[in-house]
Amino acid sequence: MKLPAGAALKRLALESLGWLLVVAGIAALVLPGPGLLMIFAGLVLLSQQYEWAERRLEPVRLRALRGAAESVETWPRICLSTLGALVIGGFGVLWTVQPPAPSWWPLAKAYWLLGGAWTGITLLLSALIALALIVYSYRRFHGKPEAVAALEGEIREADRDEEEYDETHD
Repeated sequence: MKLPAGAALKRLALESLGWLLVVAGIAALVLPGPGLLMIFAGLVLLSQQYEWAERRLEPVRLRALRGAAESVETWPRICLSTLGALVIGGFGVLWTVQPPAPSWWPLAKAYWLLGGAWTGITLLLSALIALALIVYSYRRFHGKPEAVAALEGEIREADRDEEEYDETHD
């Protein structure tokens, strides 16, 4: 069955965006940024076309929630996470303002704060997303062992479901 040109273009755009988010999310697992959130968003888009992506949605969502719960277990983790988000935001402000290169800068002035204002804007957005996720995680999981236990139960159930699926589709 041939798709109309508009539908094919929409499918191509959504698929491309989905893969871009998955790859960027994988990179953000080791770089600053909400890696699991981007992977989840990419899988949501890809799951419209692929069964394998749909099967991966729930495990990624649950692992992201587990990471959120672990990030607010202790005050040092909360403080370090918040400090990290604020530092990223500070760099975002620096990149957005674009001050002139300092006198100690050894390279050409063109190499000072590469990427321009758009780099600053994406850093600021990353910081805001990180702070919002910290607040969400704190409100949902901090000091609530029953919420963490319920999440762990969901993860165990999802793992069992995945094992059963693998056994029946081998």
